[in-house]
Amino acid sequence: MKAWEKNIRTVDPYVPGEQPVLDDMIKLNTNENPYPPAPGVKEIIEQMSVKDIRLYPDANCSSLVNVLSAYYQLEKDQVFVGVGSDDVLATAFLTFFNSKKPILFPDITYAFYDVWAKLYHIPYERPALDENFRIRREDYYKENGGVVIANPNAPTSICEGLEFIEDILIHNQDVIVIVDEAYVDFGGVSARPLLRKYDNLLITQTFSKSRSMAGARIGYCMGNKRLIQAMNEVKYSINSYTMNQWALQIGVEAVKDDVYFKEGLVKIMRTRQTTANALRELGFDVMDSKTNFLFVTHKHLDCKQLFEYLRTKHIFVRHWDTERISNYLRVSIGTENEMKAFLDETRQFVQMSQQAVSVQ
Repeated sequence: MKAWEKNIRTVDPYVPGEQPVLDDMIKLNTNENPYPPAPGVKEIIEQMSVKDIRLYPDANCSSLVNVLSAYYQLEKDQVFVGVGSDDVLATAFLTFFNSKKPILFPDITYAFYDVWAKLYHIPYERPALDENFRIRREDYYKENGGVVIANPNAPTSICEGLEFIEDILIHNQDVIVIVDEAYVDFGGVSARPLLRKYDNLLITQTFSKSRSMAGARIGYCMGNKRLIQAMNEVKYSINSYTMNQWALQIGVEAVKDDVYFKEGLVKIMRTRQTTANALRELGFDVMDSKTNFLFVTHKHLDCKQLFEYLRTKHIFVRHWDTERISNYLRVSIGTENEMKAFLDETRQFVQMSQQAVSVQ
């Protein structure tokens, strides 16, 4: 090892979902929305002028902050915008978790949390979810340096109620509590009403899932003014111009069309229920999802083999070789036709597996 190599910061990076490029693929592995964004977004894109790209964007992201604060009935200085919720969460970790005490988040949750903790040298503990993949609230009653809860959780798809989140806040009033609501629009319960009562609550959300804009990289968080001020101070100490001007423009347009937004949510939730019912008929155990994906397993099938079989049909879902969930799959909700194709191939795999067992 050369002398300078000793000073390189090393970390085990987050592994994003596979991004295959095939003409005939059905991509159900990264929880993208199968429907296009609001029609007004396309109109804005078509009107954009290339010459404007020579100019820096608004460092304050004022247009998007203004429309989001109005939408959620908050003050403008209660909203922070970043390059996807990953950027927002990373900034929050860097801003708020400076204690020598460990921060707390579940053992099965969004895999980026422990990556950021290691990167920023933040001590952490991961209390185990119970046998039903639910958070044990009492695990978060002990002294700590902060709490992070994805609600609904990923990849389990489970959403806890407002009373649960408030109980966590009641027991953690001396630290920042981050509630990651990336999937909350798909039937979950937002902690936003609690912002009026708890000044240590920070809520993160994203345009990537429910607003069909994963490629635009728009995330945001909501909290009391002091928290948002602190995050902006950190942001301006790293990169003042985090959001490009085109993302800001289309983000504003997406928020404006609330009718289209809610119609899309209804379609996805309807397809989610139909798909869950069909999988249960095939013998799968399906968690009660409040997200745009299903977390499934089967007592008599090897789900990794199903994952690999589906790949041969150019149908991509998510699998982890991880303790406790190695026989689970996460299946994003696509269009009705995409989910029909997924179910047809899954049904075929189940039948082949049953025939193989009967031959033995």
